[in-house]
Amino acid sequence: MNLSDNMENKDLLDELTGVPAVSGCENNIATLLSKKLSDYGKVEIDSVNNVICTFGEGKHFLLDAHIDQIGMIVKAVTDDGFIKLDKCGGIDNRMLTASEVSIWGKKEVRGVISSLPPHLQSKDDEKKVPSLGDVAVDVGMTKEEAESVISLGDRVTFRRVFMPLLGSQICSSALDDRAGVASILLALEKLKNVKAKITVLFSSQEEVGLRGAKVGSFIDDIDEAICVDVSFGYTPSCKKSDCGEIGKGVMIGFSPILDNKISRDMVSLAKHCGISFQQEIMGGGHTGTNADVITVSKRGIKTSLLSVPQKYMHSPVEIVDTSDIEATACLIAEYIKKKAGEENA
Repeated sequence: MNLSDNMENKDLLDELTGVPAVSGCENNIATLLSKKLSDYGKVEIDSVNNVICTFGEGKHFLLDAHIDQIGMIVKAVTDDGFIKLDKCGGIDNRMLTASEVSIWGKKEVRGVISSLPPHLQSKDDEKKVPSLGDVAVDVGMTKEEAESVISLGDRVTFRRVFMPLLGSQICSSALDDRAGVASILLALEKLKNVKAKITVLFSSQEEVGLRGAKVGSFIDDIDEAICVDVSFGYTPSCKKSDCGEIGKGVMIGFSPILDNKISRDMVSLAKHCGISFQQEIMGGGHTGTNADVITVSKRGIKTSLLSVPQKYMHSPVEIVDTSDIEATACLIAEYIKKKAGEENA
């Protein structure tokens, strides 16, 4: 990947992560992505905010990545103007106290999550991770002022971060799974003239139960599906066997629920094409991604899982390497080209 590609990929990630889309409120990111997909074919936004685009003819591939992000939801406004919250997805409670947040009401309202000064803490307080019920958002308003711009059910995100690091690494919120979305968009650029039928499913509500993919993958005549998500990037506090490494390439998933032949074919193809890759071994009967529901859609779909290694998942400071996103895009494109070539030979 040359320098100009790296800059373009950073710009794409900046654009994608800049649109807040907590589960169940994906309207704005769905609109953006429908515009990006309109160059390829007719685009539909369905009743749960899935963005679906099908184009081409031949062997039929489903490409999935989810568009929602973790966040919170406004549960109450207290008499003294503080905002009480509940979860939308897997919020890590350790991130709560003293965090800056945005409440997406009639306008963006910025605030901070309350914290107890150390001078007032008991010994038990020092050891306790607060629950959402223990904290509130301070927006500096009275109850009446807050209720004029904030409604119950409004979504809340941690303050947006987008920070290019040295080399090709990016620190940002919402990279889970806008990194996967970016990989598919980059792959489509490489697949414009391939004799295959491709359905792109940018799915909603993954963080609250894989809901968008459950209905969005209920499509006729899918031959194979490729699910793209993020997975764990190694940091010193992690077990190496549970993680990939940032900058070492796309993670090719192996799991009892995934098609073993496709996974092994992708490894062989990555070696042949010189695409950097890692193998991700997942035991048990699930991967924690949309692949879990796509594999059992209708009469079953042969499914593979590609992941972009990411540090600090489900935090406001997720980190990925754009070279891994490019490797993911290249493997998707080369795999579909190879399969389409075999089909049309």
